[in-house]
Amino acid sequence: MNEKILILDFGSQYTQLIARRVRELNVYSEIIPYNKLPDTIDPSVRAIILSGSPFSVRDENALTLDLNKIVGKLPVLGVCYGAQMMAKYFGGTVEKSAKREYGKQAISTILKEDAFFEGIEAGSQVWMSHSDSITKLPEGFELLANSEGGVTAAYKKTPQNGEAPTYCIQFHPEVTHSLDGLQLLKNFIIGIAGCKGDWTPAHFVEETVTDLRKKLGEEHVLLALSGGVDSSVAALLLHKAIGKNLYCFFIDNGLLRKNEFEEVLTSYKGMGLNVVGVDAKQQFYDILRGVSDPEAKRKAIGGMFIEVFEAEAKQFPDIKWLAQGTIYPDVIESVSVHGPSVTIKSHHNVGGLPAKMGLKIVEPLRFLFKDEVRRVGRELGLADNILKRHPFPGPGLGIRILGDITPEKVAMLQEADAIYINGLKKWGLYDEVWQAGTILLPVQSVGVMGDERTYEKTIALRAVSSTDGMTAEWSHLPHAFLAEISTDIINNVRGINRVVYDISTKPPATIEWE
Repeated sequence: MNEKILILDFGSQYTQLIARRVRELNVYSEIIPYNKLPDTIDPSVRAIILSGSPFSVRDENALTLDLNKIVGKLPVLGVCYGAQMMAKYFGGTVEKSAKREYGKQAISTILKEDAFFEGIEAGSQVWMSHSDSITKLPEGFELLANSEGGVTAAYKKTPQNGEAPTYCIQFHPEVTHSLDGLQLLKNFIIGIAGCKGDWTPAHFVEETVTDLRKKLGEEHVLLALSGGVDSSVAALLLHKAIGKNLYCFFIDNGLLRKNEFEEVLTSYKGMGLNVVGVDAKQQFYDILRGVSDPEAKRKAIGGMFIEVFEAEAKQFPDIKWLAQGTIYPDVIESVSVHGPSVTIKSHHNVGGLPAKMGLKIVEPLRFLFKDEVRRVGRELGLADNILKRHPFPGPGLGIRILGDITPEKVAMLQEADAIYINGLKKWGLYDEVWQAGTILLPVQSVGVMGDERTYEKTIALRAVSSTDGMTAEWSHLPHAFLAEISTDIINNVRGINRVVYDISTKPPATIEWE
């Protein structure tokens, strides 16, 4: 990386969001636990941001670090907890707030002109979330702004002897409720830290392909494709780097959407990828027979995937690397700021394979967020039917059939799902929804078709709106659309006589039912 912003994580729920906002400015950012700061900082680091935290700097075991290692040596921005820690560390006073500020506030007073507040005026709405307040600044620091509640909102270290600038803010600029938050981050990162802002999808592709060529040389790589955007973008990057030395498997576990195996294989071959399609439906159905517990189903599907993958891989004895579509949230969420790192969560499809097969791992997307993966995919020319595809669970329809799995239930759910997804596309709703799917419920209810009484199954429709899947609102789809889909499913899918719509948010519910 030519330049990057290092974000020290003190456990805030917003830390990932800081990284994403920095990247919106076309500057690469990286998150590390506050206690993993190296003694020698890479020269590519242009500035350091100290995140917020759910803890108090007044706690006996408050999280802290030696700020003398970075303050004055690199531009530093302390956010919320980071600002309070800075004040306390250098001799200021932090006390429990007489009145906690949480939610929308305003910067009531900007005390002096400063490049940090360029383009931002007094009265700007910010998002506060703190129960402590800085009541006295350390010597050598000066106040820049107050909140409408009279709380220290921003301050800086008075520059001297050419040292790098240090700024601190009590609010969270990374959340959308801070209306000028992105401008403030731009002022710090581009204006004060001097970053060029040239980290674009095209730049990422060029840099990653170069690195992959150096790392892999002429060695052969194996990649499991899922039909989703992550593995597909990983495949295109690797193909651009090593061409024919990339081999891909696309395994039909019998739990894909209707016609998905054939359609995705056709798409991949159109990209010039060397793809082997593996029909393993019956093996998965056999291992799932009579299994109803959700976790048992997941484990059975993951275990059988490994068996099939390993058996097929024996055809390629020259393989030295296993490629995975791991993305940055997987990496971040595997690291604790309170102790040693825990294992990165394994993709259900390839868990246990590298060690078992003696393969090295390559993860070309491990520093990208989901939205960035899509932008890189667009840069690489990935087809829209994959690029814009909704997230789909690894175990596929196996966790959208509540109860045991049979080929007959899979066929029924595939038909209902196809009607629903095609309907969303026909009505122009597909791209407005983060994720949608159908769930086959293990209940039957009475109905009437013609003059006959029926006692058949129920389909639940699920559609959610989200940015990253961490939280989600149920999508307010038009009633006319839902009525049409309900009628089409009941009239065309034998065995279904009732359709319901799930209006649960995440949390407390999850997006999937199992």
